[in-house]
This record gives sequence, C-alpha cells and structure tokens, in this order.
Amino acid sequence: MQRVKEAAAEIKKVARHDPVLGAEGAVLFLERVSPALEQVDSSSGALGTAVYNAVRDLVPIVAVVEVDAKTRDRWLERLWVAHEADRMPYIEVLADFWGELCASKEVASNWADRLLSTTRLALSPDPSLHGHFHGTSACLSALSAAERYHEIVELLEVDAIWPYKRWAVKALAAMGQKAEAIRYAESCRGPWTSGREVDEICEEILLSSGLVDEAYRRYGLRPDRATTYTAAFRATAKLYPHKAPGELLADLVRTTPGQEGKWFAAAKAAGLYDDALAVANSTPCDPRTLARAARDFADERPAFALGSGLAALRWLVEGYGYEITSADVWAAYGALMLAAANLDSVEATTTQVRQLIANEREPRFVGHTLGSDLSR
Repeated sequence: MQRVKEAAAEIKKVARHDPVLGAEGAVLFLERVSPALEQVDSSSGALGTAVYNAVRDLVPIVAVVEVDAKTRDRWLERLWVAHEADRMPYIEVLADFWGELCASKEVASNWADRLLSTTRLALSPDPSLHGHFHGTSACLSALSAAERYHEIVELLEVDAIWPYKRWAVKALAAMGQKAEAIRYAESCRGPWTSGREVDEICEEILLSSGLVDEAYRRYGLRPDRATTYTAAFRATAKLYPHKAPGELLADLVRTTPGQEGKWFAAAKAAGLYDDALAVANSTPCDPRTLARAARDFADERPAFALGSGLAALRWLVEGYGYEITSADVWAAYGALMLAAANLDSVEATTTQVRQLIANEREPRFVGHTLGSDLSR
C-alpha cells in the first residue's frame, strides 16, 4: 500500500511540471500494478482500495494531457491489454473511466464501435450468448463520452446489473429526461444494488435541476455519505449550505435512531456544543472520544469539558467502550476534574462522580480504579 501511494504521488508531482511524462508514468503504473500485486495477500481489501484511489487520481493525468493521436492510441492500447490481463482484478475500475481516457468524442466513438458487438452479446438475454465481457463498462463509458445516449438506453433494455444500469440513468439525465432517470434508478434497487450509489446519482440529478429541497429531503440525509459521521456531516453541509448547522445535525441524528451518540464528534466539530452533549447523553458514546473532548476543552470551554467528562465516566460505569483500561478511566477523570477546577466546582463534581460510581455493577471497575482518589 505504501509503495502504491508513493508511486501515485511521484507521478502526480512530475505531471505538474511535465504533463506528458506524468501521463506516460501513469500508463506505465497502470500496466504494472496488477501483475506486481497479484501474489500479495489482500484479503482485507485495503490494498484494493489503495489501488482504486491511485487509479482515480491518475486517470485525469492521462485524460487531460494534450498529445498527438498516435500517442493517445498507443496509451489506450497498452491500457486495454493491461485491463484484459487483470486477473485479480485490481484495475477493473479503469473501464469506468474509458470515455475520459479517450479524451475526445471521436476517439470515444471509435472505441465504442470496436466494443459494441461483443458488449451486445455479453448483455444478451439469450443464455447461450450471455456472459462476462471485461470491456462492457468501457463500451458504455465510451458511448457516454461520445454522447450516444440512446444507444446506451437501448443496450440496457435487458436484465443487467446496477454497475451497467447506472450508465442508462446517466444517459437519460444527459438527454434531459431527469424524472425518468430517477424513476429508472429507483427501479434498480435490490439486494445486489448499492443503495448508496442509487441515492448519490439521484441526488446529483435533482441538484443539477435546481431542486435542492427535494434532493435534501429524499437523498441528502445519508450517514453513509462518508466513512465517519463527522465527514458525513461536513459533506452534507457542503452540498446544502443554506441549511443551518443545528438544523442539519438534528435531521441527520433522526436518521440513526438509537445511535444518536455517534454524532457527538460531528456536533463538536461544528461548534454545536450543547447539541453534542445532548447526543452524548442520549445513547452510548465512545468514552475515549468524550474524554479527549474533556481534555481538549478544559481551558477553552470548561462547561462543555465538564459535561463531556461526566458523560465519559457515565458510559464507563455502564460498561461501554472497547478494551477499556484503568488508563482510560484516569484520563476521563483527570480531564473532568481539570474542567471542574476551572469552574470552581470540584466539590460538586466529586459528588456527581461518587453518585455515578455508587450505581456501578460488579466488578465495579471504575469504582475500584478511582476509589483511592475519591476516598480522599
């Protein structure tokens, strides 16, 4: 993974000063990466993700550089051979960017013609003809880049998987049939379809049509928009800047009933401190996250730090947290008492801590950890 990231970074660095050399390096990387990694254990999927990110970053370098037709054709042929030989596969996603790599409608149309007959057979409803063709996505991507949208819709008037069907959704939207595109996308939902991708493409169509409120109501409130709740909040706020942060947070929190506490970090990052404490106390929240907040804000916002520290101890007393140690307990307690000192409320806070611990069940881990200090 480290070598993949280093190679991509080096290519991007070179491309800023010498775009043609950078593009040549990108093509060379894409040719070699799959054979180089096919014997590496990648059962976790992390290596595949690293390669996917590299492909996504390097495709624009090849796509936007201005070169003569022979150079472009040579690059495409090399990439096609690499994609065809991709056994793991690592660069399978390259086909989705084929239209971009063609860099012109004319080249894209030529590639579409080259791949069209085999793609028709692969998508045929006839079982004797139907089968996998590694160039199906490349053909659809090339047709899209060539603006041959009607052909895409016609090709996919069959039972096909969502990665292919989404090209028909994009084609309908490009032809101005946006309502039909959304209905088509919604009809593709099922156990083998990525609901997140359906939501994303429908949201994009509505936003491009100026239907911001409808996009927000139907598709905007998605905790799975990013890998963390904080990132999901920020991404949603960026798409819908007219929404007040507090309103947006409340709407997102309602999408995860029973897991409101997971939005604590997002609320804190947005400066919604009262809301952060509210969600932290409504359902279990990671004690370490709460303890860090108490530590970080003990001087700047001691009232918020106090609430965070008390919430951390509360969830520790109730047994929440992964592989909790006495160090975690002391971290939460220490940050809490620092905030209490800044508020001149050490005695009252100590009483609250004792009340929390009094309700702890056996083996009373938090109580035994803090017992000596509290007894004083």
